[in-house]
Amino acid sequence: MEPVLISACLHGVPCRFDGRGKASTAVAEAIGDRHPVAFCPEVAAGLPTPRRPAEIVGGDGHDVLDGRARVVDDTGHDVTEEFVDGARRALDAARRAGCAEALLMPRSPSCGRGTVYDGTFTGELRVGDGVTAALLERHGITVRPAPRG
Repeated sequence: MEPVLISACLHGVPCRFDGRGKASTAVAEAIGDRHPVAFCPEVAAGLPTPRRPAEIVGGDGHDVLDGRARVVDDTGHDVTEEFVDGARRALDAARRAGCAEALLMPRSPSCGRGTVYDGTFTGELRVGDGVTAALLERHGITVRPAPRG
């Protein structure tokens, strides 16, 4: 069975910033007969559940990896180091499991693919990727946002 890295919250693990999971029929169908490798970069890096919501300020995950943007929570606390550490841990988990693809939580500052929240904590989105999505892509792992529903 082919492995696929999946955001742990999408697999029903209550690890989102709000302490909930986000499993759905649409996600289960997207996984299909592949073996899900559930992983939460934020928890792996030592952030608590629940935790303050965080967004990328000054760019997207690629900019964070290149030192041009930061990840901060809604109180202004910088959590960039934790997000980068979590991304590295996710990459290690994907490599160990032999994952060529990742199915990740949309809009997340870690896992977002294609769009992420814009850093204003107003619900606005910008084009870009989360930190983990960016690092996985840089290392040849195809990243897809999870379907809604």
